[in-house]
Amino acid sequence: MPGERRPGLWARGWAALRHVDPYRSVKAALGALVIVSVGLTTFLILVAVHVDIEMRVIAILAVIASLLITQFVAQWLIAPLGEMTDAARAMTRGDYARRVTFDRRDELGELGRTFNRMAGDLEAADRHRKELIANVSHELRTPIAALRAVLENVVDGVSQADPETMLTALRQTERLGGLVEQLLDLSRLDHGVVPLRSRRFEVWPYLANVLKEANMSKGQGHARGDVHLHLDVSPPELCAHADTERLHQVVANLIDNAVKHSPPHGRVSVRARPGGRAESLVLEVQDEGPGIPEHDRDRVFERFGRAAGSEGKQDGGTGLGLAIARWAVDLHGGSIRVAESARGCRMVVTLPGLGRISA
Repeated sequence: MPGERRPGLWARGWAALRHVDPYRSVKAALGALVIVSVGLTTFLILVAVHVDIEMRVIAILAVIASLLITQFVAQWLIAPLGEMTDAARAMTRGDYARRVTFDRRDELGELGRTFNRMAGDLEAADRHRKELIANVSHELRTPIAALRAVLENVVDGVSQADPETMLTALRQTERLGGLVEQLLDLSRLDHGVVPLRSRRFEVWPYLANVLKEANMSKGQGHARGDVHLHLDVSPPELCAHADTERLHQVVANLIDNAVKHSPPHGRVSVRARPGGRAESLVLEVQDEGPGIPEHDRDRVFERFGRAAGSEGKQDGGTGLGLAIARWAVDLHGGSIRVAESARGCRMVVTLPGLGRISA
């Protein structure tokens, strides 16, 4: 195709010679072994004819020489397989840090590099599994322990089952239920069982309802009651095309994070603008908090990835909300990112509407 760089004549010739290069092809190495063995036998026969040595002596010498050459070449060929076997056995015992170290240019070298990549993927998956168990255990333990303490105090008569005590228990139950719901969403994400049901909707009343629900939840669980929510949709009659249930997850999670990181009596702004396509949508959620450091802006969208605050401390959330938000946006073929902002954190979501954003 026009503009593509084609390999030079030397590169094409070098690639074509691979199949006859014993150092770059096992097949060529075996062929060279046969050629050397036959050549050696022929040489010994010629020597025997000229010096009058018995043929049986020549046959014995040829067999011994062929066996020695074959043993040497076979050892050179199978040594990497033994190393990979040892590494694979170590992996069955849970040691995913093992790698093969041989450096070859033939098919076995490619196999070794592929093996190392597979080992790296398995090590990363195992590390993620352990982190998942540790994080889930920690996040479940906290509300369960708090709920148990409240109920034990009521049972032991230390505190009364008054509305304030029951409200504390309710908040911990809501936090526990929210975490379980996030984990269920994560499971659906992994199995790809969530269909996308897009439809046309009016943006202003839709977002107004989302903010109304967020206002109603103020003071419950870890929600803040002193943060003001502001909605700005332009033009007011703006319409978009998306799955409203999945979009609700995105906006609710972004508002929840913005509220948690807002200063006392801060302000969270939700803005909606039309995108560059038919019924596309650009959403912005901005707070007045400390913002997200640049080196953490990609990691916050990972599962259990939590950015450090202004003092280097974790925010205390589950680390699932933004991962679920990115998943919901990806279902639409859209994008979500942390944008530059003079103050606070500004999250920008772009939904393609009736089209899809090319990768």
